[in-house]
Amino acid sequence: MQSIPVDTSRLGVLRCAVGPEPKIADFETKEVKKDRDGNTIYSVAVTVRQDGRRVSVIEIAVTGEPKGVVEGAEVRVTGLDAFAWAMGDRHGISFRAAAITPAPPVGAPAAAPNSKAGGA
Repeated sequence: MQSIPVDTSRLGVLRCAVGPEPKIADFETKEVKKDRDGNTIYSVAVTVRQDGRRVSVIEIAVTGEPKGVVEGAEVRVTGLDAFAWAMGDRHGISFRAAAITPAPPVGAPAAAPNSKAGGA
């Protein structure tokens, strides 16, 4: 599978649609998918909305549980790659990221200046 880097700055606002869940490797045994180092792989559904376009939902796999990522919250996705796949008559695109983190709050107030500084 060839990885295709995705420029997330062109995707618009990214929001968590479904919070992190361990990715299942085998639905019959409920075995959780692990990476080569034995770390659990999680899946996060993220909405993508570019200006003037419909909302799309993509499912992104990431190694390790993304901390602080909750449904409805804006997120940042780092190191996003897309992979085209085909199995018989089925085909699609899967996504994997290096990290998914909560977006910093917009318009967070700056720290108030110390009124005692400078003396008087």
